[in-house]
Amino acid sequence: MITTAEKQDIRKLSLDEMKAFFVAHGEKEYRAKQVYEWIWMKAARDFDQMTNLSLATRELLKENFSFRLLHIDRMQRSADGTIKNAVKLHDGLVVESVLIPHERRITACVSSQVGCSLDCKFCATARLKRMRNLSVDEIYDQVVAIRDQAQLFFGRPLTNIVFMGMGEPLLNYSNVIGAIEKITSQNGLNFASRRITVSTVGIARMIRKMADDDVKFNLAVSLHAALNDTRSSIMPINESNRLQDLADALRYWYSRTKRKVTYEYVVWEGINDSPEHAAALLKFCKVIPCKVNLIEYNTIGDDTFRQASEEVIQSLMQLLERNGITTRIRRSRGKDIDAACGQLANKSG
Repeated sequence: MITTAEKQDIRKLSLDEMKAFFVAHGEKEYRAKQVYEWIWMKAARDFDQMTNLSLATRELLKENFSFRLLHIDRMQRSADGTIKNAVKLHDGLVVESVLIPHERRITACVSSQVGCSLDCKFCATARLKRMRNLSVDEIYDQVVAIRDQAQLFFGRPLTNIVFMGMGEPLLNYSNVIGAIEKITSQNGLNFASRRITVSTVGIARMIRKMADDDVKFNLAVSLHAALNDTRSSIMPINESNRLQDLADALRYWYSRTKRKVTYEYVVWEGINDSPEHAAALLKFCKVIPCKVNLIEYNTIGDDTFRQASEEVIQSLMQLLERNGITTRIRRSRGKDIDAACGQLANKSG
């Protein structure tokens, strides 16, 4: 008798592997497609939900496989409607995901790693040790959980997904891509690729790989400074991915995809808010067609970083817009429950 701990999570099997299993056990091959649809299209979490399978077939699956499910360990609701989930994984580790409601859309902000290894000085997640990458099903399950919350609490469908939670998505590339395939496939959640955004600190070789792989989702880059010395001081990844390398990778991205990139730029007093920094940002924005989000800073208890004045932020927006760069100021949601940009740090437990 195989114990539950020894059983393989059925969601680790490809469709072909599932077909081979059924054939080896004297079942019809088409059963695999039925099970696959239950798992990825209908988000089944129990074999007994698979009602078009015979009881004997369901028992066969139970004997050989399990579901290693995540569950929401704690849910917090902000005064502005934002919901933060502390998501416990099958091995007891915890990540956070966020539902962000707006008037016309509901966005799921999902994590791709437990912790992060990049040490950005302004980000709470960077203070956590990177424990491991999330699997395809763990990323997928975060989306399903938020989709269900959108219907339960707002009576509306999930409209957007952003990979802006814990971790660097491009350092978990295969699982992130695998999850997006399941989320967007007609045999999965059938979610539109154009409504998915992957945010990266700007790992040049992986941006090139995404372009070569002809991905259909949107790309956002956490830029935060367009001068190398400043960017390296707050984002150590810039030492190995200099702005020129990033610019070259983005040119390649645009040459292959013809899609704009979005730059995320938090404006901090005395760090990146000078006229010199504004001029450098404007110059970088001319590398390829782009949009800019000027992001409200969310404190993580470090006095080094203070939000620039509203006057400076408005002035920067006007400079960019005068030069044809679509720019908006992104006000943070969920600050009162530490759910805003840069604040995810597993403090909800």
